[in-house]
Amino acid sequence: MSTSKTLLITGVSSGFGRALALEALAKGYRVIGTVRNVEAKLAFEQLHPQNALAFELDVTHFAVIDDLIADIEADQGPIDVLVNNAGYGHEGIMEESSLEEMRHQFDVNVFGAVAMIKAVLPFMRQRRRGHILNITSMGGFITMPGISYYCGSKFALEGISETLSKELAAFNIHVTAVAPGSFRTDWAGRSMVRSARSISDYNALFDPIRQAREAKSGKQLGDPEKAARAMLAIIESDNPPAHLLLGSDALKLVKDKLVALNAEIEAWKTLTRSTDGDY
Repeated sequence: MSTSKTLLITGVSSGFGRALALEALAKGYRVIGTVRNVEAKLAFEQLHPQNALAFELDVTHFAVIDDLIADIEADQGPIDVLVNNAGYGHEGIMEESSLEEMRHQFDVNVFGAVAMIKAVLPFMRQRRRGHILNITSMGGFITMPGISYYCGSKFALEGISETLSKELAAFNIHVTAVAPGSFRTDWAGRSMVRSARSISDYNALFDPIRQAREAKSGKQLGDPEKAARAMLAIIESDNPPAHLLLGSDALKLVKDKLVALNAEIEAWKTLTRSTDGDY
């Protein structure tokens, strides 16, 4: 199979971005990727002399994104699919983690993705077609101690994605929030930023979590190549979902969360209804 579709993938040098790029190139897609330096640009473009093209971009440099997208559209043709993959994980007890760390987490994971979407949307809307994939996380549905900033950013991107899918439905532009579970990427390894520990009260809760995450890194159940194939399947779908979980762990944990949330809502529904008043 070959296709003339063009994908724009942020953070194409590693993780899901690289896996998706490799699968897409193998199936005949044209892939434009964003990278952080010239060495990564050259390495990516060597993957396929005709169909792989890279641009240097830090997605937190918001002021340059509109011009870059306009140049790509003018020089390379229409962007059919935007994949917001650039992101990283922050690990740290909230009380121990600085506001600066939180701002940077949201700048990359949320504001960078939104800036890319806002730059691409006018072109997709004019053409009345397109697909936006936002790589979120099962951490956009469930939480665990020590990743509050990360979960907060992914909850935000999930909500933005779902709302955007409703705003764009009339224009034949699809939006899918792709929420992976634990995969063999660098997320829990070199890509993770970890705040220093400083408050011993949290040791019993958090030390085992941090140790288990470090020990599991590189040994997770999820296969990035299979995740890439799943993402291509929804890109090729005529009716892609607004949300897609990836991985059996994500499926179980999110379903468990929904059961627990429903039980809590039911338990407190009398108090919930008590706030209604006569008009």
